Amino acid sequence: MVLSIKTKRDAIGLSTGELLIGGAWRAAADGRTWTHRHPATGEQVGDFAVASPADVDAAVRAARQTFDEGSWPRSRAKQRITVLRRAAELIRAHTDELRTLQALDNGVPLTFGDEYAMSVECVADVFDHHAGWVDKLAGETLPGYQGGDHLVMTLREPVGVVAAVVPWNGPLLLTAQKVAPALAAGCTVVLKPSELASFSVLRLAKLLEEAGLPAGVLNVVTGPGDPTGEALITHPLIDKITFTGSRAVGRRVLAAASDGMKRVSLELGGKSPSIVFPDAEVYAAATLTMGTVTLGLSGQACVAHSRALVHRDVYDEFLAIAQGMTTLVTYGDPFDPEVTASPLINDRQLARVLGYIERGQAEGARLVCGGGRPDGDLSAGNFVEPAVFADVANSATIAQEEIFGPVLAVVPFTDEEEAIRLANDTSYGLAATVYTTDVKRAIRMARAVRAGTVGINGYQLEPHVAFGGFGQSGLGREGGRASIEAYTELKTVLIPTGDEMM
Repeated sequence: MVLSIKTKRDAIGLSTGELLIGGAWRAAADGRTWTHRHPATGEQVGDFAVASPADVDAAVRAARQTFDEGSWPRSRAKQRITVLRRAAELIRAHTDELRTLQALDNGVPLTFGDEYAMSVECVADVFDHHAGWVDKLAGETLPGYQGGDHLVMTLREPVGVVAAVVPWNGPLLLTAQKVAPALAAGCTVVLKPSELASFSVLRLAKLLEEAGLPAGVLNVVTGPGDPTGEALITHPLIDKITFTGSRAVGRRVLAAASDGMKRVSLELGGKSPSIVFPDAEVYAAATLTMGTVTLGLSGQACVAHSRALVHRDVYDEFLAIAQGMTTLVTYGDPFDPEVTASPLINDRQLARVLGYIERGQAEGARLVCGGGRPDGDLSAGNFVEPAVFADVANSATIAQEEIFGPVLAVVPFTDEEEAIRLANDTSYGLAATVYTTDVKRAIRMARAVRAGTVGINGYQLEPHVAFGGFGQSGLGREGGRASIEAYTELKTVLIPTGDEMM
């Protein structure tokens, strides 16, 4: 049977995606559209508007006017809490629809949508979590340090107009991680989803409208980086940019932000290690590590543990289990419950991953399994058989660069000191997992490894936990107190309480 997503596409009734500007849905001013094709089949999914610089300007100005003159930044905590919690309820009520749209966007199988971090439940929980912060955005009251009698206090105020740029691999969750804290803080937002995953985000925006979000608070512009993204990040009326994506684009965001000293939050990926000691449960370590680079998004996730540092005493055992895990990977129709992994997002990413596999072999690593292209019905999709590399030098390209595909580089080590050195020998620092049954060693490693999140014998994402990285993995954190504070400015107020001037 020929692989096709047409039945699901037609059943959900997609219409041409429009821009949301100042509370009105509309086509691009010049009528330009983008046709999205499914990464598993190459079939047309649908069309949506490509926002021109003029459209982006209109969206930013709508957000600016709403922030400067509208009620949302000055609203009582109860109003914002009510809207965010209603949004969470609506998201849960539309779980099946949102999962379907996400699968049509990026090909992630519905089976992976049951994993908490990729689930619609997690998206709703992000809104619920940040609703709880609205009435806790408190400053401090401090005693005077010198001079006459006076009171010193600090206030948390919304940062202003936020440009939120979201990638394609987790469109719903990553939209929530940016939009929920921004709205909770009282900001207005111009949201740009990836051109490779826009339909699920557009539906989420309509649910936020239905939840009672006032017009102009959330604006959505769709389209590629050129022209849409560039016009957004360079707009002079933007106060803050929050971006998740590649280092190359992250550098461009930083350069654009420097002109107006915009506030910036960046999450730029990683080359996260699994560190496996000889006392570990090796089966669990190998299956969990391999799962991050094969199942679900096929390694197209910033937290994929694509670098395994394995003690020499259990190296062969780890490799054998990792190789066995590849047999559990099934590609195909993302709506088929038997399918466990997604295609690569487009032809360019397919060529990139295949290039890394060739590079790994050319630099002397041993390809244990995989790395080819499936044939038959899958030949039209962007699929690559999961690849496991052994005897990898930590300096090798496949151990240093983020591949964003189903490729695992397994590097041997001899002792704890070497494991720490290898783990930190990277320009990234997003995540790491340490596998050991020795509690003292686990604590030592958690402190020694330079990564934003370190798991012990497992790893997961949660809405209330700060997420972000060291080094070139980005700037700032999403989740928890750090996230909500990133969308505020801290203001100091001095009040004399006596006759003397301060």
